[in-house]
Amino acid sequence: MKKLLGTCLFMFLFLLSGCSEDSVQEELLTYVNEILPEVTVKETAAISAYDSVSGDNYTSDEVMYSVMVDEVSPTYNSFIADLEDVQVESEKIKALHENYIKAANIQHSAFILIISGLEEQDRGKIIEANDKLATARKMIREFSDELEMLAEENDVTLEKEY
Repeated sequence: MKKLLGTCLFMFLFLLSGCSEDSVQEELLTYVNEILPEVTVKETAAISAYDSVSGDNYTSDEVMYSVMVDEVSPTYNSFIADLEDVQVESEKIKALHENYIKAANIQHSAFILIISGLEEQDRGKIIEANDKLATARKMIREFSDELEMLAEENDVTLEKEY
C-alpha cells in the first residue's frame, strides 16, 4: 500500500511540475506576443522623439528642451505607468519584468535630468544624465538577453527583439 501511495504521489508531483512549465510557457507567450508589443509602443515613440533631437540630430537647446518636455518625458512616463500595470504570475517572468521597470525608471530619471540640465544650463547634469542613459541601456540589453534565454528554456520563439 505504501509503495502504491508513493508511486501515486510521485506521479502527481511529476504531472504538477509539467503543468508549472506549461503555465510559464503560456504566460511567456502572452507576455512577449501581447503585453510587450502593446506597452512598448509608447517607449518606442519616446525614444524616437529623443533620438530626433540628440546626438547627430541636435540643433539647439531650445528645440531639445521643447521635445523633451512636450513629448519624451510625458510619453515615457505613460509607458512606465503601463509597464507597472502589467501583472504576471510566474516568478521568473516577474523578476525579469521588475528589472525592465527598474531600467525604464533610470532612463526616465535621465530624461528628467536632461530637462533640468537644459533649464539650468548645467553641463554636469547632462553628463550625469548620459551616464544614467548608459546604465539604463545596459540594463535593457540584459533584460533582452534574459528574455531570450527564458524563451529558449520554455520553447518560445520571439517574433520581435526586445
